[in-house]
Amino acid sequence: MMQEFLVGLSILVGLGLFFAVILAVASIKLKVFEDPRIDQVEDMLPHANCGACGQPGCRAFAELVIAGEASPGKCTVSSPDAIEKIAGFLGIDAGTEERLVARLRCAGGKAEAHHLAEYHGTLKTCRGEAVVNGGPKACTWGCLGLGDCMDICDFDAIHMNEDGLPVVIPDLCVACGDCVEICPKGLFELLPASQHLYVQCKSELEGDLALNRCSVACTACGKCVADAHPGVLEIQNGVARVLTDQRQMETREAIKRCPTNAIVWIESGQFKESTGSHRPLGQMEPFTFEEDLENRYWQ
Repeated sequence: MMQEFLVGLSILVGLGLFFAVILAVASIKLKVFEDPRIDQVEDMLPHANCGACGQPGCRAFAELVIAGEASPGKCTVSSPDAIEKIAGFLGIDAGTEERLVARLRCAGGKAEAHHLAEYHGTLKTCRGEAVVNGGPKACTWGCLGLGDCMDICDFDAIHMNEDGLPVVIPDLCVACGDCVEICPKGLFELLPASQHLYVQCKSELEGDLALNRCSVACTACGKCVADAHPGVLEIQNGVARVLTDQRQMETREAIKRCPTNAIVWIESGQFKESTGSHRPLGQMEPFTFEEDLENRYWQ
């Protein structure tokens, strides 16, 4: 009996040693080298994992920097000192990256845009409101103002003002793109912070049709296009658009004759806090609705 036990124990020990040797040899032969500088560079990054650099996280970005496929300056969240520290550690050029910031293509808040109905749904979100016939606003392109963008921002870079519009704080915005993805109306876009000329409207209606719904709508009158340098602005789908690649030629002249202030010159933040003085609600008489239009949407 004891002999059988010893034989079995020997077999098990032998198999264990055999596989241990195989694993030890495999770990040496198949070892994948990882540059130890990756951990060091990752420690110098802000650990925001925001995706502004185009990578899923700071470690993935650190790997690209070590591989020479990205410059430290591409991390727009890091401070200039941190970027220089990484560049000095690696002995490479810090590089430069155009800083991006989120902008909203709508200025039609509670005081400027007509509402067709009052939303009383169980989902107190823009996405929930948009499910019901596109939302209660007369302008189907307009901001719904329930703050999905504010809730999803991990950097506290967005808050809602008294007019029901999201205010982006440029110094806190890291251009992660979460607000772009969450907005059911597709109103947010990431633009270079150096771009000052901006059209705060997405409505594809023109003239009175646009003004009936919102007093700050772009009417596609073309005055801004005519006043700007050639190629800076153009009318696309019934609304003026700034061509980003021509922004170095932008001037304030383009905003002076806009009849609705739809096109603006932005130095820093896009919207200011509500002061109680707004343009009148609509510039024309409200259009006629069906008599049986419900006053409330229920979800």
